[in-house]
Amino acid sequence: MDHARSTISNLLGEPLSYTRFSLARQADGDSNVEMKLADEEEAGDGSITENHLPPHVVKPRTQKRYLCIIVIAAVLLFLIGFLIGYLSYRSHSAGSETPIKSSTCNSLPSASASVVEEQEPEPELYWNDLKMLLANKLKSASFLDNIKKVSHTVHEAGSQEDENLSNYIHGQFSSFKLDKVWYDEHYVTLQKGGRSQNKVTIVGENSSTVEDIEASAYVAYSARATVIGKPVYAYYGCKEDFQELANKSIDVRGSVVIVRAGKNSFAEKVANAQSMNAAGVLIYPHPSDYRDASEKEIDVNVIYGHAHLGTGDPFTPGFPSFNHTQFPPAVSSGLPLIPVQAISTASARRLLSLLEGEECPVAWRGFLSLCKLGPEFSNGNNVKLEVNNEMTERKIHNIFGFIRGFVEPEHYVVIGAQRDAWGAGAAKSGVGTSMLLKLAQVLSQMVKIDGYKPRRSMVFVSWSAGEFGAVGATEWLEGYLSTLHMKAFAYISLDSAVLGSGSFQVAASPLLYKLIEATLKEVKDPQNTEKTLYESLVNNVDWIKSFTIPLSMDNAAYPFVAYSGIPAVSLSFQKASYPYGYLNTDLDTLNNLQLYVRDLNGMCRTATEVAAQMVIRMTHDHILPLDYERYNTELLSFVKDLLGHKQTVTGMGLNLQWIFSARGDFHRATAALKNSLQSSDMNNIVMCQKMNARIMKVEHLFLSPYVSPKDAPFRHILYGVGNHTLTAILDHLKLFQTDRFDEDLLKNQLALATWSIQGAANALTGDIWDIDNEF
Repeated sequence: MDHARSTISNLLGEPLSYTRFSLARQADGDSNVEMKLADEEEAGDGSITENHLPPHVVKPRTQKRYLCIIVIAAVLLFLIGFLIGYLSYRSHSAGSETPIKSSTCNSLPSASASVVEEQEPEPELYWNDLKMLLANKLKSASFLDNIKKVSHTVHEAGSQEDENLSNYIHGQFSSFKLDKVWYDEHYVTLQKGGRSQNKVTIVGENSSTVEDIEASAYVAYSARATVIGKPVYAYYGCKEDFQELANKSIDVRGSVVIVRAGKNSFAEKVANAQSMNAAGVLIYPHPSDYRDASEKEIDVNVIYGHAHLGTGDPFTPGFPSFNHTQFPPAVSSGLPLIPVQAISTASARRLLSLLEGEECPVAWRGFLSLCKLGPEFSNGNNVKLEVNNEMTERKIHNIFGFIRGFVEPEHYVVIGAQRDAWGAGAAKSGVGTSMLLKLAQVLSQMVKIDGYKPRRSMVFVSWSAGEFGAVGATEWLEGYLSTLHMKAFAYISLDSAVLGSGSFQVAASPLLYKLIEATLKEVKDPQNTEKTLYESLVNNVDWIKSFTIPLSMDNAAYPFVAYSGIPAVSLSFQKASYPYGYLNTDLDTLNNLQLYVRDLNGMCRTATEVAAQMVIRMTHDHILPLDYERYNTELLSFVKDLLGHKQTVTGMGLNLQWIFSARGDFHRATAALKNSLQSSDMNNIVMCQKMNARIMKVEHLFLSPYVSPKDAPFRHILYGVGNHTLTAILDHLKLFQTDRFDEDLLKNQLALATWSIQGAANALTGDIWDIDNEF
């Protein structure tokens, strides 16, 4: 300090005089201020109290110098302190700073990355890296233990066994370190077998019992009733089968119809019979549709199914059944009004052997070379059907697990599998549940341990009450009707994913066809590892025509597309020669499945890899891999079919120009979206999200806005059910010149279909000032 004082004095040209203040507390508790002058301190004893301050006169020039000194000293102290603080912080942060890797549409440099070069940045995992990482993790994966755990006993929805499985899956999800695990609870109305057994009997005059016929398992949601009618054989109970009977002048009204299981769902068979005013339906398994692993036809005693032409709880149609929510009494229009019962192969053989009447078409023949259609028995007797099923309320749980995305966490792909089964359900629920657990485990490890940064989130779900018509899944969809289509961009169903090897079937939204094809070209065939699945199975044919099947109402993926407008896929590996013979029977056990599927574990691994690659593609790519242009093909196909009825339509004074124009506007809207993608800066995060939001709209835009989700829950104009669909228009036109044709209804159908397509085109185009339509 003395040195600094001397230096400043020399600069100013005269000795420095300064003042020192001292605050001291006296013994009596009072405080005194002591002030000393530097010159006096050196000359005297330095003890000057507040009460004896000597006069000290400072010249005006000296005061100005003191002011300059104070300002300069303050500036110097500030600069010195700032430099010391900055150097201290810089040396501390240099050793601990790590570069931040952006997971945006394109990695953006961080502020620290431009300064710090000492540490290597974390490497980004690209598609080939992820593909190899996934394959290595699945290489030694085992699926059989979980299939065995799920299928070792009957686990009907809402039972204690079902709840035990839900607790197990919840625990497994938690052990995989998912970001969140939870469940939702629904109170749903299911139908069970009644206290009195269902009966099928042959009766004579006065309804006296002639012969008892063994009944099989109950059919859920059958009408509770007793009917007597003449027997009629209607093959598979399809619409065309009943039309064939009508062409032969066989009256189905008031009869008990006997139909084979297969080709269409139980509910569709019953609905078709009911539309022809039949009194009841008996469904049986025909041996040609049920074969064992050696391809031998077998008799089946027990088959399962439900008769609700819809999905979800039929007593809360269009709205969810959360927590005993109170709604006015409501019943789904898809519930049958006639009784239905399953019978065994042996029971059907006995009934059909007694039929008289016209001979069956050749293709309909089964047990006997001489097959009759009815509508009568040889002895003039009738069939009596008594169904005593009872409705019951059950509590069910859906189990959820979640992996958070890094860029668009609010958008997610849903992967789900049915958990419950009426029988053992090895293929029906065991395979899918085992795959679901393995997917959650592997993908979680890739994110938590191996450095994969998915842009979007993943949701894994175990559904309950799938056997009753995707009840658990539908109730969840109904609970989030207004928002889910803006969050979930795809659903992957794992139900019955492995039923054989050598072939496959796909039921999916057209938006996912291109992704499915790309995935099949990436995954190796487990039977021939030198080839991909695409090379082994497709063999240069049009795979969409050869391997895709329509999404049916008994597929868990169906309500996602037709009810919620979310693209969905259900993929199943099958035997090339014939389908798995034990599905939906009491023979669907792990032992039978292993006999039927060569290398069951390997096929489960392959199916899991296909699903996982689809998940990674949809959460990794900058732009969602949804083929939004594909619906142009679907609409063009409809327009071509409609042109076949042009003369009929124009004869009523109608013009097809407007619906053709709407299709053209949709085509132009998809072309504009494609051009926008090609010209957009994909380094811009906001632009990526905006483009993805437009792509996510496409499926939902095909839900008709002109029908209520309560009255017509499946509003999709291409895959839904009701007069609002494009299929319904074509079916209605086929009725022209019959007493069932309604001209006013057709006009309404055409108008609403036109505006559904036009609305989809307008919404996809974007802002209203970008729309160029002539109204």
